[in-house]
Amino acid sequence: MSAGTVRTALVAAVAALATSALVAPAGAHSTRATGGGDRHGAAQQALEQAVRDGVPGAVAQARDRVGSWSGTAGVGELGTGKERKAQDRYRVGSVTKTFVATVLLQLEAEGRLDLDDTVERWLPGTVRGNGHDGRRISLRQLLNHTSGVYSYTSDPGYQAKVFGEGFLRHRYDTWAPGQLVGLSMRHKPSFAPGTGWQYSNTNYTLAGMVIEKVTGRGYEAEIERRILRPLQLRATSVPRTGHRMPAPASRAYSPLSGDPAAKIHDVTELNPSMAGAGGGMISDSRDLQKFFRALLTGALLPSEQQKALTETVPIDPQRPEYRYGLGLQSSRLSCGKEVWGHGGGIHGSQSEAFVTRDGSHSLALNFNGDWAGDAGAVIEAEFCG
Repeated sequence: MSAGTVRTALVAAVAALATSALVAPAGAHSTRATGGGDRHGAAQQALEQAVRDGVPGAVAQARDRVGSWSGTAGVGELGTGKERKAQDRYRVGSVTKTFVATVLLQLEAEGRLDLDDTVERWLPGTVRGNGHDGRRISLRQLLNHTSGVYSYTSDPGYQAKVFGEGFLRHRYDTWAPGQLVGLSMRHKPSFAPGTGWQYSNTNYTLAGMVIEKVTGRGYEAEIERRILRPLQLRATSVPRTGHRMPAPASRAYSPLSGDPAAKIHDVTELNPSMAGAGGGMISDSRDLQKFFRALLTGALLPSEQQKALTETVPIDPQRPEYRYGLGLQSSRLSCGKEVWGHGGGIHGSQSEAFVTRDGSHSLALNFNGDWAGDAGAVIEAEFCG
């Protein structure tokens, strides 16, 4: 699974801001691997290749039937040469979507909503304008991206403030969910509900709003109560507007431009409301693996909702190996193995977390730069290498 294919198919909560690979920064070639021996050697090599391709630093952790492994490459802080640590916390971007989908599925299991309910039932009048009609869109269609709702991240006004150097002036701005949905309603839908597939961050903004309408609490509180505490995911958090990263963490970097000669900026601090329920969470590799293992093995959902979670729709008819469920992607790798999980990108951070269906083999990784590196190569190396 190439990173290019994944990023084309699944645009992250806040898309990677540049695509040009730059020369690796000085001192970015130190590597460290612990445990696992040759079983994870290919994954370690893929991390090192990402650094050679220009990523400041990379970190990955994996677990299989034999044991666990951690690997790092490059630096966590430019200038000082401080190495990345296996315990680093990082912004996970669209991996947040899987947590949000899990909460909605739990609410359905409790009889508090039905995934075939319309958006209009829970958010009356919210999805209207320029052809959008919440009376024709189901909650299920939000979760599997078949709603056709325009993604606010494509709105030119949003892009001017959040992407490019406008980010430096607006990085601490607070974005209300209704404000983000309002941006989407200024545009025509991508297609009629249920007639296509297109990744839209607005889908999950709406999903977060539904959680709050049903429970009376924000999606952040419900994720913490229903998932983080029971699974003891102590490195995972759902900040609403807080801009700082909890320790331990590396710095995050971006050129904020497609220009290969552009200056690299430290973009670690930002207000995550720009991504919200579609991509605002923070975690580490250990917690992400624990979450996806629990989810795929049925520890978080009853059987009916577990089945719905993994009922997938095609992403691209030309690429049948990639499909999308409810906040969950399935990918058939080059060696024939099928893995389930999600990727996510936000300023200065690329993350991936995938697990086999039986939960016996898992991987989570992060790059602390958004302009280079092939995360898909690490996935291929770990599960097929």
